[in-house]
Order: sequence, then C-alpha cells, then structure tokens
Amino acid sequence: MAERQEELLRAAIEQIEARGVAAVRIADVAAALGVSNALVLYHFSTKEKLVAAAFTYAAKDDLAHLRRLLGRRTSALRRLRSAVRWYAPTGQAKGWRLWIEGWAVALRDPALREVTRDLDKQWKAAITEVVAEGVAAGEFVCPDPAGAALRLTALLDGLAVQLTSYPGGVPRSRAQEWVDDALARELGLDRKALTERDR
Repeated sequence: MAERQEELLRAAIEQIEARGVAAVRIADVAAALGVSNALVLYHFSTKEKLVAAAFTYAAKDDLAHLRRLLGRRTSALRRLRSAVRWYAPTGQAKGWRLWIEGWAVALRDPALREVTRDLDKQWKAAITEVVAEGVAAGEFVCPDPAGAALRLTALLDGLAVQLTSYPGGVPRSRAQEWVDDALARELGLDRKALTERDR
C-alpha cells in the first residue's frame, strides 16, 4: 500500500475514534494531514470507501499483533492467556471505541459489515486453533474449542462495550477477574491452576 494511502487511513482512524463514523467527514481527514479534500477523494472515492478501508487497515494491524502473540514458542496456555489479556478491554489493545463505532455502522453498511465479520471470523479461528493445540498437548481439557473461542470473544466484546461506553460502571479489576474466570472455565482449569501454569 502506498505511503500516502497509509497516512490517510491512519488519519481516518484517528478521526473516527474522535468524532464517530457518522460525524466524520472527508474534510476532517484532509485537515488532519493538511491536504486537500480532492487528494482524499482521489485515493478513496467516497466517505464509505474510506471508512471501510480504514477499518480493514485497523483489522489487519490487530490481527498481525494477535498472530505474533499466538505464534510465540511457548505453551498454548501462555499464548492464549497473553492474547486474551492483550485483547481484553482491560489490557493494552487500543481502539475499542473504533470497533464499537464500526459494529454500530455495520448494521446498515454492507461493506463495513463484511470487514467486521471477517475480522471476527479470523480472531475466533486463531483462538480456536490455539485451544485445540493445548487440548492435543494435554495442557487442558476443552471439548469444543470453537465454542470456547466464541464464548470468550463474546465476553471480551461485551466487556469492551461496558468499559468504553459506561466508564466506571464495571471496575477494570472486576472485568479482568471475569475474563480470567471464563478462560479457566473454558479450559477445564480452576483459577489457581490457570495462574500457576501460566508462570
């Protein structure tokens, strides 16, 4: 991807996070970089195409980080816990406001719905694969890795909405406890064993 397009996409992501998808304008993205509206439209002919491309760009970045975490040479449990802790809204993953905006707009925008659906499928597939590896290695017991991946991501996404949309409603420490409890339950471990094995 051309350097100029990447700059435009990064600026679009920043503007979407700051203003929301509905309020952001081509002019906002152009102004953030000190370029003309025409330049933005040259690369992305409509606001809808710019927004879909921005979400695709953000999704690729998130997935690349997820794959790095899951590709480490360590136990499946360590990789899985590291990925879940990073992705959880209590971790270091950024951009939850962006994704919440994206989910809302995707209800009415087929192009953006495809982007968010694809990210969701790839995330669940990566988690499913590591859970299955852990089961095969005898690290833990999980009769349904795909179901476990779906339940874990649903919890993380739901907590992200709570923590992002209603600050202070759920303490971050409590949310992290719920995430750890859910992970231990899905892997057939008690909470103490989850922590001990992760050391």
